[in-house]
Parts: sequence; structure tokens; C-alpha cells
Amino acid sequence: MNDIFLTICIPSYNRPEELYRLLESIDISSDKSVEVLICEDKAPRRQEVAEKVKQFIGETELRVEYHENEKNLGFDKNLRECITTAKGKWILFMGDDDCFIPGVLDDYYDFLVEHDELHYILRSYRRFHSDGKVEYYRYYSDNKFFKPGFDTYMALFRKSVFISGFTFRKDIALETLTDRFDGTLLYQLYVLAEICLNKPAAYYNTPITEQYDGGTPYFGNSESEKDLYTPGTVTIENSINFMRSWFQITDYIDEKYKVQSSKALKKEWSKYSYPVLAIQRKRGRKEFKEYHKRLCEIGFNKSGYYYIYYIGLYLFGEKFCDKVIRGIKKVLGRTPKL
Repeated sequence: MNDIFLTICIPSYNRPEELYRLLESIDISSDKSVEVLICEDKAPRRQEVAEKVKQFIGETELRVEYHENEKNLGFDKNLRECITTAKGKWILFMGDDDCFIPGVLDDYYDFLVEHDELHYILRSYRRFHSDGKVEYYRYYSDNKFFKPGFDTYMALFRKSVFISGFTFRKDIALETLTDRFDGTLLYQLYVLAEICLNKPAAYYNTPITEQYDGGTPYFGNSESEKDLYTPGTVTIENSINFMRSWFQITDYIDEKYKVQSSKALKKEWSKYSYPVLAIQRKRGRKEFKEYHKRLCEIGFNKSGYYYIYYIGLYLFGEKFCDKVIRGIKKVLGRTPKL
């Protein structure tokens, strides 16, 4: 009989040291019904990853499952591999280069147990910048609960792109498995859309995961990604393809459910487009200006906030603007509602 309530799913690719750091951060009580599942995606450092997992297994009382893909599936298909392999009622995705915040997992587990009616949880998290500063991503002032429907899908879609801590019930995800979005790097957002349109969801205000600046992006090695992304860097073309992927998903949802979310979400994304713009500012003003033109072609310039971000970044650069953004969020205690 399967008694696993929560599976912590880790899609792994070529980061043995970072993966071990993540595994060490899983400080949930060993008497809880939890498994840790690592799905390794046939990376060059596969053997090192396996050795780190073996080391962790020897150090922990948690149930750990290590699964090696026979071929490189790519990010989205590996997420589906995690979903189909996991034994838990609930699944929690973690990026292999992120960590859990100490001392929070037991309370989060208890929240899931207490609210059996829920099917998706939007978590808050924190980010460690390269300058040592910490930025918190909180979206509401307290825990918040959402009824299923279009408004919930709209409210949570943009806020859910960060993979680590993405928590959902396995049953509905299994019902909607598809390879339609392979190569988008956003399969989790399709899962979210299907859940939030049909099942209750919630926001959990206590940060549970943490992200670190830096690291090497490996997208572009699989068949589904090789024409869209360049491994080892984030080119302008990479960013443009990634942002187009958002609306590949929303256009499909609009057609399937006879709703109109793409247009509204472009305006919503425009108001919160600072990170979309900032990721390419280091390339210099000339290339940044060209990137801005490409984003306008997609439709990211649907609000005045977009132009405030663009002009600020163009004139003052990323470091200065980052400090301003972090300062505003620190004063408010959460991401401002625009």
C-alpha cells in the first residue's frame, strides 16, 4: 500500500554539487510520509550526480528514489517523468540549484494535510543576489485561498513561473499530460492553468525555498530545445523564445476553455516586466534597445510601467534599478500590486 503523501521531485541535469546542497537542505521530519525523487536527464556529469545521491542516501532517514532517464528528455518532458514516477498524493518541484529555507518544511507539510480540498499552492520564496542582498517574493499579506475559475488562473499564472516550491496534486496533473509544450520550459504553467480553472488553490505566505544568482543554464541540449535555446548562456533569442512560450500556453487554454486570457496576461506581464527586461541589460545599450523592440513585437509594452522599467534600465543600468526595486518591496513587505 502506498503511504506517501508528498513527493519532492527534482529534475536533475549536470549539477552534482548544487544537487547535494539541495538534498542537505531537506530538513522535514523523517516520520512524515515523504519521498525524495531525483530524475536525472542523462547529463555529462551523470555519474557524479549518482555518487552524490548515493552519499545522501547514506546520511538520511528519508525515502530517496533515484531515476536515470535513458535519453536526454529536456526540461518539460523531465517534469512529466517526475509526475508519472512520483508516488505521492502531492508533488513539490525543486530546481536542482535551489534550496529549502531551514525550518519551514514541517509547517508546509502540515498545511497541505490540513487543506485536503486544495490542488495547487503558490509559495513565496527568497532570492540571494550576487551582491549579497536578499529579495523576498511575497504576493499577498497573508495566506490566501482561491475558488476554481478564470480569475484564479489569471491571478496565479504570472506568479508561478519559478519552479522551486511549485506544489500540486498529482491526480489532475496525470489527467492532463501532454507533449504539446515541450521546449517551452514552462510545462508547470500549463499544469497550473488546468488546475486553477477546475480546482481550489491557495497562496502560502511563509517563504519555503531560496534561489541563488549565477549558475549555468543548460537548456538547449534536448531535441525539443535545441532550436530554441543556446546551452551555457542566455541570448536575446533565448529570452524572446521563452517569452513567446507563455502565450503558446495561454492561447491553447483560451481555445480549449473558450476564454480570453492571452490579451489580459500581456497587459499584466507588461506591468511586472522588469525582470524580463533586466536579464538582457548587461549586453549594453545597443543590444538592449534591440531586445526592447523584440519584446514590443510580442506585446509586452501594454502599460506605462514597461516604459518606466525600460528607460530606467537604459539610463541607469541593472545594478541601480535592482536596488530601487528591492527597496520598494522591502518597504511594502511584498511585491506591490500594480
